[in-house]
Amino acid sequence: MTKDNMLKVGSNEMELVDFRIFRQMGDEIYEGIYGVNVSKVREIIRMPKLTELPGVPEFIEGIFDLRGIVIPVINLANWMSVITPESIKEKDTRVIITEFNNILIGFVVHDAKRIRRINWKDIEPASFAAGTGVMDGSKITGVTRIEDDSVLLIIDLEAVVQELGLYTPDHGNFPKEEYNFNGLVLLLDDSLTARKIVKEALEKMGFQVVEAQDGQDGLVRLEELCEMYGTDIGKKLKLIVSDVEMPLMDGFHFAAQVKDDERFNKIPIVFNSSISDHFSEMRGKDAGGEAYLVKFDASTFYDEVARVVRAHVH
Repeated sequence: MTKDNMLKVGSNEMELVDFRIFRQMGDEIYEGIYGVNVSKVREIIRMPKLTELPGVPEFIEGIFDLRGIVIPVINLANWMSVITPESIKEKDTRVIITEFNNILIGFVVHDAKRIRRINWKDIEPASFAAGTGVMDGSKITGVTRIEDDSVLLIIDLEAVVQELGLYTPDHGNFPKEEYNFNGLVLLLDDSLTARKIVKEALEKMGFQVVEAQDGQDGLVRLEELCEMYGTDIGKKLKLIVSDVEMPLMDGFHFAAQVKDDERFNKIPIVFNSSISDHFSEMRGKDAGGEAYLVKFDASTFYDEVARVVRAHVH
């Protein structure tokens, strides 16, 4: 990716790899349209020769060696409990190699179509999926309409990792004597699970936590806090911790709005995201973030939050 092709910080846009999963329902074959953030995709390859693993869930196809790295391969159709048509041949499938939470995983898909650039404001939260009847809403993070009024679902790949047991949030050993803070932290994340984990960590450090579910909601919370504390908001609100991928308004666009507002632009921002690529870290800094953390390394989280807050003591 060249610098010219990178999304402008604060543009509130994302790029998705559009891929397809075909479903057999009676005599009919339906094409499911799905997406994953380009920032999480390393490459897309043809199905490699896999080594099967005994005693694993049926959606795990096996493992293979990619240039010295052993990667597990997940059959997305099986994970989503989709019956794959017999006409879908193995030779036609693709494997999307992803990296997030510093973990490499391959996902088998039936076809990979294109890259789509979509504005986050056009992506509805996952709760909207309940009305689509397409699949279990708990397995997706967002929904958007594309051409021909088709629905594209953004898959919650982190949920796969959690089911595999490859990723379990670690609160770590908490050295209470080192972290004795006070004041407020504004926490933005569209995932209830993620908010719960981060909120508990921040409360252990002594902070009170105000929650928001996306960037738009975060701006509303800031206005409410400003009405409550007036010119003292910079003393009361010690930190903003924000996810990056959020429907309606992403973390980078939210940060750009905050840094443009003289009432809030001195409040430090820490990004806390599952996206672990270098370009996203660069974009986080360009957006005004004091730190870019990958979910959920407890010791790094505590240390970086403490460093940022102490550096901005009034």
